[in-house]
Amino acid sequence: MGETARAPFATHWHAALLMLGSTVLFGLMAITIRLASASLHTFEIAFFRNFFGLLAALPLLLRHGPGFLRTDQFPRYLFRCLVGICSMLAGFWAIGHLPLAQAVSLSYSTPLFVTIAAAALLGEQVRARRWIAVALGFVGVLLIVRPGSAQFTAGTMVAVLAALLSSIVAIQIKQLSATEPADRIVIWTTLLWVPMSLLPALSVWQWPQGIVWVWVVCAGLFGTGGHMLWTRALKLGEVSALTPISFMQLPIVALFGWLLFDESLDRWTLAGAAVILGANAYIAHREATLARRASSEAASSAAKPGE
Repeated sequence: MGETARAPFATHWHAALLMLGSTVLFGLMAITIRLASASLHTFEIAFFRNFFGLLAALPLLLRHGPGFLRTDQFPRYLFRCLVGICSMLAGFWAIGHLPLAQAVSLSYSTPLFVTIAAAALLGEQVRARRWIAVALGFVGVLLIVRPGSAQFTAGTMVAVLAALLSSIVAIQIKQLSATEPADRIVIWTTLLWVPMSLLPALSVWQWPQGIVWVWVVCAGLFGTGGHMLWTRALKLGEVSALTPISFMQLPIVALFGWLLFDESLDRWTLAGAAVILGANAYIAHREATLARRASSEAASSAAKPGE
């Protein structure tokens, strides 16, 4: 009984550590994207991130062989990548044009949208207290974007759109992870993202110069590394419980935003991020509680004689 209880606990910790690793890499990716944005269009940065990300993922394909790509889930991969590329373009634009801390703080609304999408697409039961937490989380979003104020811009809504689309991507990955290996998800995603991002990039094309090559290469490596860890984390744990860990991006990007771009952490952004963090912490707590309860009930049923 003790070993049975420890196994799920170890799995949850493993998933949490993988998500933390992906969060650090995605934070570093945001910084390199911002550096590249000084001289390159968002569309090009997205393409180079995907191109070099594909090169980073090629060892996975070589290890598994071409036959590893066989799947009956291609339509779902295509839909997931179409939504994902739209989320990427919106998110990269926000990183390049908004203060880093604000862009990342608005991305924190993704778990709120994930809760809504999990109820709508996966049929997960969401009770009143979690809906209240979601509503409070969106109050935090309003604190950051401040509609009607002088600080409100259309750019902040682009960041919110990126978060909304990212939540759909998270749900799709969770569904794919039920039947597909994590490496196959990463390989197919990078394979499809390269041509999808090339088309818009060609309309604004110019070659990177000098150190900009370093930024776009690092964006690809960090992005693919983060995606690998993220996919494995989602395969092991619950979407709603893991996504709040991404809040660790804020101190990373806030520090580099201050050091590299002389950006300060706006008090409204900090307050909004804190509200969203609190809402998502509660959602994660409820998810973990329900998961433990279900695991305990299953273990009790298995232990009954004659069952």
